[in-house]
Amino acid sequence: MEWELIGRLLLAGVLGAVIGLDREYRAKEAGFRTHFLVSLGSALFMVVSQYGFQDFQLEGGTPIDPSRVAAQIVSGIGFLGAGTIIFQKQLIRGLTTAAGMWATAGIGMAIGGGMYWIGVAATALTLAGMELLTVLFKDVALHNMSLTFSTTDRQNLARVMDEVCKKKCPIISYSTQEEQHGELTLYKVSMFIKIHHHRDVQALFTFIQSLPQITLTSIE
Repeated sequence: MEWELIGRLLLAGVLGAVIGLDREYRAKEAGFRTHFLVSLGSALFMVVSQYGFQDFQLEGGTPIDPSRVAAQIVSGIGFLGAGTIIFQKQLIRGLTTAAGMWATAGIGMAIGGGMYWIGVAATALTLAGMELLTVLFKDVALHNMSLTFSTTDRQNLARVMDEVCKKKCPIISYSTQEEQHGELTLYKVSMFIKIHHHRDVQALFTFIQSLPQITLTSIE
C-alpha cells in the first residue's frame, strides 16, 4: 500500500511538472518547480485525508469526511494563484498561469485519490487548452502592447493615433507629458493598446521610426 501511495505522489509531481514546463518555457512567474509542488502537495493532502486517519475510524471513533480536506485544497490554492496575477501598467498578467495552477491542484487531487486516468487526461486537456487553443485562435485573440515615445512635433501625436485607429487596435490607456526645453516642447507619450497580430508590432515600429523628430523609447 505504501509503495502505491508513493507512486501516486510521484505521478502527481510529474504531471504537475509537465504543465509547469509550458509556463517555464514562456517565462511565466510560476514554472515547473511551482507546479510540481502544487500537484505533489495536493496529492499528499488527498492521500493523508483518505488513509491518514484510519486508526481513528477502526476504533469506532467519529466518522471522518475526506472531502473536507479536498475542499481546503481548492480554497488554499487560490492564495498561490493570486500571487501570480500582476497588475502592471494598466495590464493584468498571470491569469492563465493562476488558472493552470488551480487545474494542477485538481490533477494532484485526482492522482492522490487513485483516479490515474482522470489525472492524465486532465493534464493533456490542460496543455491543449494552453497551447493548442492559442494556435487555433491566434487570429482572434488580442495581445497587450506597451508603446512609449517622445517627440517635439505635436502633429506626430495625431499621426500615431491615426495609425493605431487604422489598424483597429483598442486603446486601453493614453497619457502625455510635456517638458519645456528652451523654445522646444518635448511631448512624452505612453500608450497601452491591444493588437490583433504580432506583425502589427513591427508595422507600428516601422511607421513611428519613419516620422520626423520622434524617438521611440520602448515597444513591447
